[in-house]
Order: sequence, then C-alpha cells, then structure tokens
Amino acid sequence: MSALSDNLVTFAILVYLIAMISHAVEYALGNARARVAAPAAERELVGAGVGGTGSTPSSTTPPTPAVAHSSVRRARIAGLVAVAATAVAAVLHLAALVTRGIAADRMPWGNMYEFVLTVTFIGVVAWLGVLWKLPSLRKLGLFMTLVMVLLVATAELVLYVPIVPLVPALNSYWFIIHVSTIVFASGIFIFGAVPAVGFLMRNGYEQGKRSFPYTLAKRLPDAGSLERLTFVLHAFSFPIFTFAVIAGAIWAEAAWGRPWGWDPKETWAFISWVVYAGYLHARATPSVKRNVATWLAVLGVLTVLMNLFGVNIFFTGLHSYGGLD
Repeated sequence: MSALSDNLVTFAILVYLIAMISHAVEYALGNARARVAAPAAERELVGAGVGGTGSTPSSTTPPTPAVAHSSVRRARIAGLVAVAATAVAAVLHLAALVTRGIAADRMPWGNMYEFVLTVTFIGVVAWLGVLWKLPSLRKLGLFMTLVMVLLVATAELVLYVPIVPLVPALNSYWFIIHVSTIVFASGIFIFGAVPAVGFLMRNGYEQGKRSFPYTLAKRLPDAGSLERLTFVLHAFSFPIFTFAVIAGAIWAEAAWGRPWGWDPKETWAFISWVVYAGYLHARATPSVKRNVATWLAVLGVLTVLMNLFGVNIFFTGLHSYGGLD
C-alpha cells in the first residue's frame, strides 16, 4: 500500500501538470473570441474611409473569422481538458492519501509530507467546487494548478518520509479534531491566495498598468469577481481556523499541562490568526481600499506557509513532527 500511495502521488503530479499545460493553452488562446469580430469591423471602417484612403486595406491582415472561430474552439476544448485533468488528478490525490492511511493504519497526517498532501488536496477540491458553481472563473485554473504542481511536487521530492507510527503525544482523539480542522482551514487559505493575487494583478491591469506582472492578468476574470471570491473563501475558513487553534490549546492542556506555551508552531498560528483577522476587519471597513485589504490576505498565506514549511525545517519545539532529518 505504501508503494502504491507513492506511485499515485507521482501520477497525480503528472496529471496536475497536464491540467496546467491545458489551462496555459486556453489562456494563450483566450483573446481569440475578440478577434472574431475584428476583421468585419476593420473592413467596415476601411470601406467608410476611416483611417485610410477608403480603398486600400490595412497593411496588417487580421485573422479570418474561420481561423478565429477555430481558436475559440481549441481554447474551449483545452479548458475542458484542463478541468477534467484536474478532477482526475484530485481522484489520484485522494487515492494516494487513502492508501497511505491504510498502510500506516492511521489518519495520513502524522508528518510534514502527509500534512502537505492533505492540505493541497483540500485546496484542489475547494477549487473544483468553486468551478462547479462559477465556471466563468475557469481561467484562474492556470494559477491554481501551478500552485498544486509546485506544492505536491515539493512534498514528493523534498518532504517525503517513509511511514512511521505516530509519536505518543499524537495518540489522542484530539489528533483528528485539531489536525483535521487545521488542515481544512490551511487548504482553503492556500486556495484563497490564488484569487487574491489574481485580484491584485487584474486590478492593476484594469487601472491601466501594462508592466509585468499585471499583463499576466489580461485574460483573468474581472477584478470584482476575484476580490469577492477571495473574501468568501477567507470568511468561510477563518472560523474553522479559529476553532482549530482553540482545539489545539485544549489538546495542549491535556497533553502538556498548559494550553499555550509560545512554541514556534503556536506562535506562527497566532500570527496567522492575527493577520487573517486583520484582513477580514480591513475588508469590512469601507475606508480601507480593497487592494490594501487583499495584501493582508497574501501576507496571511505567507505566514501559513511559514508555519507549514519554515517552522518544521528551521525550528525545534513540541510540534516538531515533520519527519525531516
């Protein structure tokens, strides 16, 4: 089962990569629809004598309607393939977690490798759920699958550890309560960072900025949609994260005789909580600009990633269960 789980993770990474490439193809062909009407419009202007002599066509020949329509069709097919590949990758991802859990005879959250696999799975399932309700956001999938490829590949190539039993401190029903909620909230936060960054780039593009990275957002959904999605995801996840922190404190009291000790993970969890609370407060304050508030959401995910990777790698504490040497 352990070897099967490892192979399933590898296959999931490859299928996520296929999804990312398919999204990139759709993204590259995303302005084809606008080019469909361009030839007819230009011919009308030329015929009317606007911008020319009235008889001489433009030196730059626009694509024919047939070619433009073909590009639109190819872009749509690429987008559908990308979504289907993402769904297949999510199934492989889930199967990898299930087989890992069966092989370990426990929930697959006992070390850093398993934790990252579970967090990323939650993120991609949340993305597919949003896409089911709001298919107009599909072009955001390029950035979402890019994040999945990077994080899952990092887990497999850098964080992988063989299956080992849980350390005694984790043998508690609080393990399921605390870790499941922190995993769920972290997965939504990581997903929520994608539309947050997308909003910041798209908002800049809509304001006339044409330098990198704003040009990357040229074919993203409108800034308002991205900002609303960012808020909804964070407003949904924050109470779950709050419960996870409280549950962790109760567990710490039972396991170590104190609810809070400023252990590195506890400290960074508190930092994340403060930053996300600040984001939601700023988002609800009319005088605070939406892009300023969204930067707090981006800062929040950086603190989550620090807690997820940095604390396990660079610090030692009571939560040092990463499994890395």
